[in-house]
Amino acid sequence: MSLALALVLLLLLAAIVMFAIDRPRMDAVALIVLTLLPFVSVITGENVVSMNEALAGFSDGNIVLIAALFVIGDGLVRTGVARQLGDWLNRAAGTSESRLIVLLLLVVCGLGSTMSSTAVTAIFIPVVLRIARTTGTSPSKLMMPLSAAALMSGMMTLVATAPNLVVNSELETYLKSAHAQANSRWGQTGFGFFSFTPFGLPILALGIVYMLFARRWLPDGASSDALGKTAGLPSLAEWVKRYRLTDREHRVRILPESPLVGRSIEEIRLRDRSGASLVAIERERKVIQPTAKTVLEAGDILLIDLFAAGGDADTFRQEYALERLPLSGTYFTDRSQEIGMAEAIIPAESDLIGRTVAESNFRSRFSVTIIGLRRGVEAHEGALHNEKLQLGDTLLVIGPWKSIKNLQSGRKHVVPLSLPAEMADVLPVAGKAPQAVACLALVVGLMVSGVIPNVQAALIGCLLMGALGVVNLTSAYRAIDWKTIILIVGMLPFSIALQRTGGVELAADGLTSVTSGLGPRGVLAALFAITALLGMFISNTATAVLMAPVAIAISQELGFSPFPFAMIVALAASTAFMTPVSSPVNTLVVTPGNYRFGDFVRVGVPFSILVLIVCVALVPILLPLEPPPAASP
Repeated sequence: MSLALALVLLLLLAAIVMFAIDRPRMDAVALIVLTLLPFVSVITGENVVSMNEALAGFSDGNIVLIAALFVIGDGLVRTGVARQLGDWLNRAAGTSESRLIVLLLLVVCGLGSTMSSTAVTAIFIPVVLRIARTTGTSPSKLMMPLSAAALMSGMMTLVATAPNLVVNSELETYLKSAHAQANSRWGQTGFGFFSFTPFGLPILALGIVYMLFARRWLPDGASSDALGKTAGLPSLAEWVKRYRLTDREHRVRILPESPLVGRSIEEIRLRDRSGASLVAIERERKVIQPTAKTVLEAGDILLIDLFAAGGDADTFRQEYALERLPLSGTYFTDRSQEIGMAEAIIPAESDLIGRTVAESNFRSRFSVTIIGLRRGVEAHEGALHNEKLQLGDTLLVIGPWKSIKNLQSGRKHVVPLSLPAEMADVLPVAGKAPQAVACLALVVGLMVSGVIPNVQAALIGCLLMGALGVVNLTSAYRAIDWKTIILIVGMLPFSIALQRTGGVELAADGLTSVTSGLGPRGVLAALFAITALLGMFISNTATAVLMAPVAIAISQELGFSPFPFAMIVALAASTAFMTPVSSPVNTLVVTPGNYRFGDFVRVGVPFSILVLIVCVALVPILLPLEPPPAASP
């Protein structure tokens, strides 16, 4: 073993140890090794890795592709496409836990085939918890199937997960090199968009059957409140209860004979005539915020605050020909996309002090309505209309989320005190779901057709989403998981260093000698097992970077096609079911599922063995080991 190889392996071992103990962060480890690897050339005088080569990953097309896919996935989140799938899942599953698990795996796996599996998991955790509360199912029965589906989605398409792209990049590099040397019978093209699908679908079917059986091994103790609150923030439901809104707010429909039909808000002057405060209008299943120019129509559903004036609900409905409609405690939480709330406090310099709620013109100034007041600990139970505001009063206001956010600009007169946890889930561009789906369909179509490179197709999708208002530059930069990007870029130089120092050849020779006599399937099984086991301690992306060149080198040594060997590494990298630290996907579900380390071992290890068996059986059949015959001269 040369000094250069020894130093490279020492750095690799140090990186693995840091990955395993999670100190420092993975991206920091990648930056450390990226910085130190070029010193091997300085110390030994050999051409191992130059600084320019260490940084070359930032210009790699696959890195740009991964970043672009993060943006496209964010477009599906911002427009509510993912949430609509979750809502459909809730309706379709009903009360059947088995049906719920089947649909959950299908939906999550389908969505994860075109976007980050970590992002899909984060999106569906609150969806699953909401379903668990509704059906009375323990979240621990659903969280591990959720993480398994997200991991299996990486086996569906080329762009489903970063390890697939890393392995494909290594495969294409090898094919181009082999072609340049002539006598290559594999061409220069790597995996196609759907090359992974024939393997992913059987594994998904296996996963569904397995999870239906293995759910009995999962704990029952997790609470349906396991999600907790976003950074300790209150929920809309808490405010509804604290301010007794269900006892005070009224929901009514305007009948055709009502004197309100055809008249604007400023004309009818509800507050002046009856003391009623119009909070929101439902029209054609959409919630709109009333303005002075809004004209009321027959069939409009009004959310009225009569308690603000201490008015009588029956008298009010009779006077204006209004039909009473039910108003449950979940009304506000069910419409949290359209109706926002916030608590705000009156500061000492506010000009609202001493004025009544009516005199404050709060809606005109801030585009929100006061529907609750707390003075001290208890909510004010009297009429709010003529209540004089005092220093330190806490107001509960309601209105569009945009207006809620704009309260920050009026801090001199009213200071936002608390925002609800639901604000984090508000969709920025809820009306642009069709545009997001169309952009995604175009990207997938371009990738499948192969008329342009995948990275160019993804960039076109990003630009179209920007032009259509689905994403903007701020959200796009925020959507990219820079931690993943830095991790891949930082680990890529290891592949170059190990090849130049003979490390890849050494590993290939060692694995080949150990598996001699087992045949090609035995070699594939060993590759799968080593990749999956290594992925228990370090990132599956880093594992793919290290194992892909080894697998391709073994195929060269044995005289087989590189495709099945590259595919087995990619599939094994997504088989991260065995520990809670195998993948960020698993880590995300630990708390809401109330899982322990042993839960993942008990459920994940048998399933990983089953996946290994399926992959070793299918890969040589669908991707023949023998190279295609040479073309006739």
